[in-house]
Amino acid sequence: MTPTLNRWAAIAALVLAAPLLSAAEAFTSGPGWLDFPGGKGPGAGKTVVLLAGDEEYRSEESMPMLARILAERHGFHAVVLFSHDDGVINPNNQASLGKPEALDGADALVLGLRFRKWNEAALAKFDAAVKRGVPIVATRTSTHAFAGIPKESAFAAYNFNAKGGFGKNVLGETWVSHWGNHKFEATRTAVEPGAEKSPLLNGVGVVFGDTDVYEAYPPADAKVLFRGVVLKDMDPKSPPSERRKKRSTDKQEQGVNEPAMAVAWTREIKNDAGKVNRILTTTMASASDLKDESLRRLLVNGVFWGLQLEVPASADVTPLVEWKPSKYSFNLYHKGLKSADFAGVLPEPAVAPAPAPAKKPAGAK
Repeated sequence: MTPTLNRWAAIAALVLAAPLLSAAEAFTSGPGWLDFPGGKGPGAGKTVVLLAGDEEYRSEESMPMLARILAERHGFHAVVLFSHDDGVINPNNQASLGKPEALDGADALVLGLRFRKWNEAALAKFDAAVKRGVPIVATRTSTHAFAGIPKESAFAAYNFNAKGGFGKNVLGETWVSHWGNHKFEATRTAVEPGAEKSPLLNGVGVVFGDTDVYEAYPPADAKVLFRGVVLKDMDPKSPPSERRKKRSTDKQEQGVNEPAMAVAWTREIKNDAGKVNRILTTTMASASDLKDESLRRLLVNGVFWGLQLEVPASADVTPLVEWKPSKYSFNLYHKGLKSADFAGVLPEPAVAPAPAPAKKPAGAK
């Protein structure tokens, strides 16, 4: 083969190999943001912005994992925005949001937020996206996504303690209480009667989560998909708890599973700008909960449903890299990482230090 032919053969090989490049290989990143380009698939041409900002349930790990699934498995353009300190990811920085201008192009939002107090410019972009009628998939603590926004702010009504704020008035519930015993009673889902044929449950089976059930009372316009059965302990095979507990609303006592609390529901509501938002809210979906394939599929189905795209019969939700989520806990996040580090295999999960051994009383042997 002549040198010229060799050169053209090499160029042809590169061209043929180009479609094999993954979104992860092509991703871009900057201070507090990751951008996975869209590809071929039903999501092509749609941008999903995923907001990672909670101190406990490791959304800085789960949102990039979901973004890669949306981009590489289904063709969506997926952008993750983090809380950070000069580019170093810090979920405890409640006032920070990387690259808020990405919200201007959002066709859908996925939320992993807790008690955020962004500046006016970032809040304005978020508010504008909501008022455009973008669909929202909201996870765990997003029911209490905002707190501490100054009372003089145009967005003070988003605060969770302002008559329920964004959570109650948009998603359908705010923070009420830990209904299950936090870190001691896990959750197993049960489909709400009548929801069995919802496309949101395509390919979704029983979900197990190691987080506890939240107390939640979605409004009458909500369509409940799942109830969360409080288990006796953290074993997926454990029977339901038989504890009784007083409701926060009326102080009346009931069995914690009589009935079980709603843990996933949808709403279609008209916002103040007259546009309709399609909303899927789940009080599950910590990073550790999302080891469950069915729960990952529910969230991906929620993006399809929200955008009024046909929901796959069984969406591929296999993580693109080995995914080792950290256990939920305050301050046990990966220190010193930047946004690009969350596109690949994470370090071993942070773990709580072992408690110090109890000191013996003076004179004890």
